[in-house]
Amino acid sequence: MNIGVLGAGAWGTALAIHFALHSHKVWLWTHNIQHVQQLQQQRQNQRYLPGFDLPENLAAVAELASAELIIIATPVAALRQSAQKLVDAGLSDVPIIAACKGFEQQTGLLPQQVLAEVMPKNPCIGVLSGPSFAQELAQQLPCAVTLASENFVWIQALAASLNNTVLRLYANADVIGAAVGGAVKNVMAIATGIADGLNYGINARVALMTRGMAEISRLNQALGGQAATLMGLSGMGDLILTCTGSLSRNRRVGLLLAEGKSLPEALTELGHVAEGVYTVEEVFRQAASLGVDMPVACILKQLFDDCIEVQEMAEILMERTPKTE
Repeated sequence: MNIGVLGAGAWGTALAIHFALHSHKVWLWTHNIQHVQQLQQQRQNQRYLPGFDLPENLAAVAELASAELIIIATPVAALRQSAQKLVDAGLSDVPIIAACKGFEQQTGLLPQQVLAEVMPKNPCIGVLSGPSFAQELAQQLPCAVTLASENFVWIQALAASLNNTVLRLYANADVIGAAVGGAVKNVMAIATGIADGLNYGINARVALMTRGMAEISRLNQALGGQAATLMGLSGMGDLILTCTGSLSRNRRVGLLLAEGKSLPEALTELGHVAEGVYTVEEVFRQAASLGVDMPVACILKQLFDDCIEVQEMAEILMERTPKTE
């Protein structure tokens, strides 16, 4: 298959490398001309994913080209602009997958909803979600993820055609559930990172993950997603990975906050986009507008707004009025 990948960060590069290694012809696009030149000359993404050579059948490009499938792996903040570039290039009818996780700021839309607004006549729009670190995929270590779309016939066929011994793809028709799980688990990973950084122990970590899943489930239900989806890769699987994995950017943000660093300092030290930071605001808005109880997300919003200190988080959560489970 001829596959185009927009976004030459770590995840986009890992996806491009993976599909190129499995006999697909791939182009990797980024708006940064200097970055394109570096990729072309050094044949490695030294900035975001060093140590992995770009296969010969992977081309780094500054101009969009034709493709049978396009994957957008930019941060959610750049998703709409990237989709519009495809429209302007006459590629609005090409099957498209959003490989980013979160809610669009201000609109609160999920990735597939953003794409549907920009490309209303495209019948093949989906999301890729699930427990997946870029570095491990680039290493060709085994991984399983979800491909979700309202167009279930198409997404089933796509999953079958892209499935291989390294990346196992499971098709799902519940695109809302897959997208919500992928977005909100990043918020919970920041909270668990803070707990780990403050040495609250494994009991506290598991409590945050479990109650975090309860929050994700409530929001998912309010937005129209299916409960069963969150028991799979794009829900529980992604939550476990992101809250416990040493490669998790969002967990790393929590660890840095626990060290006493400010949020801007933490993000500067991280050097990558941590989607959970931007998702906190939108989750807070969604919860408020839908009347969904999401205490962990709300307390992170207070922390980011400098209303509380990081050391106060656990005490505030533990002092909440007891409830049934």
